[in-house]
Amino acid sequence: MKDQEKLLEKAFLALTHAYAPYSGFQVGACIKTRDGNYILGANIENAAYGSTNCAERSAVFAAYSQGYRKEDIEGLAIVTRAQQLTPPCGACRQVLSELLGQETPILLSNGKETVETNIAKLLPDSFGAKDLDK
Repeated sequence: MKDQEKLLEKAFLALTHAYAPYSGFQVGACIKTRDGNYILGANIENAAYGSTNCAERSAVFAAYSQGYRKEDIEGLAIVTRAQQLTPPCGACRQVLSELLGQETPILLSNGKETVETNIAKLLPDSFGAKDLDK
């Protein structure tokens, strides 16, 4: 994927918009669309913890809300300032497995280290529409 540096830069910008007064753990995400747009997402916490939304879901939901679909998404960056790289939580993996292409590049970075992966590697044998009785 080209423009990885710009995608990461925008994800770190999104991180500055995080609302994390309870955990203090800020996460930023950015989606790069095939038409060259960048869509930001940040984690937004809530005192009712179950109402919290993760950065990667914020970004992908914003992209879908703007009319983009999985075939329109070129890549996703998820960033923190943690000591170690922080992969998506289980709920985010489930959402991403449906709303991203299985091989869409996902960059994970903490500003010191960056790795590229995809949802097929992060959630193999995922549950999806194929598993529903229709």
